[in-house]
Amino acid sequence: MGKSKVLVVGGTGHMGRRIVTASLAQGHITYVLQRPEIGLAIDKLEMLLSFKKQGARLIEGSFSDYGSLVEAVKKVDVVISAMSGEHNHPDSHNLLLQLKLVEAIKEAGNVKRFLPSEFGMDAARMGNAIIPGRAIFDDKMIVRKAIEEAKIPFTYISANCFAGYFVGNLSQLIDSLVPPKQKVFLYGDGNTKVVYMDEDDIAAYTIKTIDDPRALNKTVFLRPPENILSQRQLVEIWEKLSGEKLEKVHLSGEEFLASMKDMDFAGQVHVAHFYHIFYEGCLTNFEIGEGQEEASELYPEVNYTRMDDYLKRFL
Repeated sequence: MGKSKVLVVGGTGHMGRRIVTASLAQGHITYVLQRPEIGLAIDKLEMLLSFKKQGARLIEGSFSDYGSLVEAVKKVDVVISAMSGEHNHPDSHNLLLQLKLVEAIKEAGNVKRFLPSEFGMDAARMGNAIIPGRAIFDDKMIVRKAIEEAKIPFTYISANCFAGYFVGNLSQLIDSLVPPKQKVFLYGDGNTKVVYMDEDDIAAYTIKTIDDPRALNKTVFLRPPENILSQRQLVEIWEKLSGEKLEKVHLSGEEFLASMKDMDFAGQVHVAHFYHIFYEGCLTNFEIGEGQEEASELYPEVNYTRMDDYLKRFL
């Protein structure tokens, strides 16, 4: 059986560009939706043209032109959405645009797998998340409900903490993505287990699932065993690599949540998500069960990046 043809929506985003690259690397004919709304965003245009040079096929389509979405979907077997779910204000519900994509997939009738924009925490487990952080999970669940009601075959990818945002800065909620030089804030005792994933590995695992019947209509968790670490372990890895000890400042859950009151909406969303990850352990405090799979068990051939190797780039 030949490899599926893939359409990536949101291909110029943080995860999208990696998914395009992984799809091409794994031998799939890969289409990337080129939205006319790109306007004068030259970096995005240059990225799209670089995809074209690598062998991807650009196809114009817009959420404001439903017919163009249907035509784009008709060309492929698999649709992957990597649209940004950032919530910068209370009325930002970008992920709900995917409802138009669901309708287009339903009308086209040829898609054998849809992967909506997920990639973080499992939305199905976050129904009691703190407001305003819960909004993104609520939106994802609205999209899931539409997918399942339309009987569209799906795979949901739960990829946990992106290394680019959580590892280089040792999981600090500050405006920096590089390791702190003097002190580090630890959430609680710093021992809650977290899952850290290199974004390129997330993309590689994602593409592995699309032709795999074991991942059909399931949630696939990316929890490779050597990347299940506490924040304290992450800090210790960096201290060993750098040869420098950091002052450790512990923040209680109450102190951490109290910091929300002086933040804008986006900051409050980030605090809420950090709280669930680092205080409640929402990424690791459950067993993977029925209707779910773990990626490193499905695909042991993927040589995923360990976090000591990831941190070496900052030396």
